[in-house]
Amino acid sequence: MLHCNMSTAIARSLLSLEDVLGDLQHARRGSDLGRLALLAYCEVRRWARQAGEVELAEHSLALVTENPHSTRAEFLHRVDDLIEELEGVRNRLTPGPAVARAGPDDHAATFNEP
Repeated sequence: MLHCNMSTAIARSLLSLEDVLGDLQHARRGSDLGRLALLAYCEVRRWARQAGEVELAEHSLALVTENPHSTRAEFLHRVDDLIEELEGVRNRLTPGPAVARAGPDDHAATFNEP
Protein backbone atom coordinates (compact mmCIF):
# COMPACT_ATOMS: atom_id res chain seq x y z
CA MET A 1 0.00 0.00 0.00
CA LEU A 2 2.76 2.46 0.90
CA HIS A 3 4.56 1.67 -2.35
CA CYS A 4 1.35 2.34 -4.29
CA ASN A 5 0.81 5.66 -2.51
CA MET A 6 4.42 6.67 -3.10
CA SER A 7 4.10 5.83 -6.77
CA THR A 8 0.93 7.89 -6.99
CA ALA A 9 2.58 10.83 -5.22
CA ILE A 10 5.59 10.68 -7.55
CA ALA A 11 3.32 10.44 -10.58
CA ARG A 12 1.33 13.48 -9.43
CA SER A 13 4.54 15.40 -8.82
CA LEU A 14 5.80 14.51 -12.29
CA LEU A 15 2.52 15.52 -13.91
CA SER A 16 2.60 18.81 -12.05
CA LEU A 17 6.20 19.34 -13.14
CA GLU A 18 5.23 18.61 -16.75
CA ASP A 19 2.47 21.22 -16.52
CA VAL A 20 4.78 23.87 -15.09
CA LEU A 21 7.52 23.07 -17.57
CA GLY A 22 5.09 23.17 -20.50
CA ASP A 23 3.70 26.54 -19.40
CA LEU A 24 7.20 27.91 -19.01
CA GLN A 25 8.30 26.63 -22.44
CA HIS A 26 5.18 28.05 -24.08
CA ALA A 27 5.75 31.48 -22.53
CA ARG A 28 9.42 31.30 -23.52
CA ARG A 29 8.59 30.57 -27.16
CA GLY A 30 6.40 33.66 -27.16
CA SER A 31 8.98 35.72 -25.21
CA ASP A 32 6.21 36.70 -22.78
CA LEU A 33 8.36 38.30 -20.08
CA GLY A 34 5.52 38.96 -17.64
CA ARG A 35 4.24 35.40 -17.86
CA LEU A 36 7.78 34.03 -17.52
CA ALA A 37 8.36 36.08 -14.37
CA LEU A 38 5.03 34.97 -12.91
CA LEU A 39 5.65 31.30 -13.68
CA ALA A 40 9.20 31.38 -12.31
CA TYR A 41 8.25 33.22 -9.13
CA CYS A 42 4.97 31.46 -8.35
CA GLU A 43 4.59 28.14 -10.12
CA VAL A 44 8.18 26.87 -10.39
CA ARG A 45 8.97 27.95 -6.84
CA ARG A 46 5.77 26.37 -5.48
CA TRP A 47 6.41 23.08 -7.26
CA ALA A 48 10.06 22.99 -6.20
CA ARG A 49 9.22 23.65 -2.56
CA GLN A 50 6.56 20.91 -2.54
CA ALA A 51 8.96 18.47 -4.22
CA GLY A 52 11.78 19.28 -1.80
CA GLU A 53 13.94 20.81 -4.54
CA VAL A 54 15.29 23.66 -2.39
CA GLU A 55 18.01 24.84 -4.79
CA LEU A 56 15.54 25.01 -7.66
CA ALA A 57 13.13 27.04 -5.52
CA GLU A 58 15.93 29.45 -4.61
CA HIS A 59 17.01 29.71 -8.25
CA SER A 60 13.48 30.57 -9.41
CA LEU A 61 13.13 33.15 -6.62
CA ALA A 62 16.48 34.75 -7.47
CA LEU A 63 15.53 34.96 -11.14
CA VAL A 64 12.79 37.43 -10.31
CA THR A 65 13.81 39.15 -7.08
CA GLU A 66 17.59 39.59 -7.26
CA ASN A 67 19.51 42.15 -9.29
CA PRO A 68 17.54 43.64 -12.16
CA HIS A 69 18.47 42.24 -15.54
CA SER A 70 20.29 44.72 -17.76
CA THR A 71 18.69 43.41 -20.95
CA ARG A 72 15.77 41.35 -22.12
CA ALA A 73 18.22 38.83 -23.59
CA GLU A 74 19.90 38.37 -20.19
CA PHE A 75 16.54 37.61 -18.54
CA LEU A 76 15.61 35.16 -21.30
CA HIS A 77 19.00 33.46 -20.96
CA ARG A 78 18.39 32.96 -17.23
CA VAL A 79 14.91 31.59 -18.00
CA ASP A 80 16.54 29.14 -20.41
CA ASP A 81 18.85 28.05 -17.58
CA LEU A 82 15.81 27.53 -15.33
CA ILE A 83 14.09 25.45 -18.03
CA GLU A 84 17.21 23.29 -18.38
CA GLU A 85 17.32 22.81 -14.62
CA LEU A 86 13.65 21.75 -14.59
CA GLU A 87 14.27 19.31 -17.43
CA GLY A 88 17.18 17.85 -15.47
CA VAL A 89 14.94 17.34 -12.44
CA ARG A 90 12.29 15.75 -14.65
CA ASN A 91 14.86 13.36 -16.14
CA ARG A 92 16.14 12.47 -12.68
CA LEU A 93 12.65 11.77 -11.33
CA THR A 94 11.30 9.90 -14.35
CA PRO A 95 11.35 6.13 -13.87
CA GLY A 96 12.66 3.89 -16.62
CA PRO A 97 15.41 4.54 -19.15
CA ALA A 98 13.32 4.59 -22.34
CA VAL A 99 10.66 7.19 -21.76
CA ALA A 100 9.92 9.26 -24.83
CA ARG A 101 8.51 12.76 -24.57
CA ALA A 102 6.93 15.02 -27.10
CA GLY A 103 9.24 17.75 -28.27
CA PRO A 104 8.04 21.21 -29.23
CA ASP A 105 7.18 20.03 -32.74
CA ASP A 106 5.78 16.60 -31.78
CA HIS A 107 2.08 16.01 -31.28
CA ALA A 108 2.24 12.64 -29.51
CA ALA A 109 4.51 10.84 -27.11
CA THR A 110 4.83 7.24 -26.12
CA PHE A 111 5.43 6.21 -22.54
CA ASN A 112 6.51 2.95 -20.96
CA GLU A 113 3.75 1.36 -18.97
CA PRO A 114 4.67 -0.14 -15.58
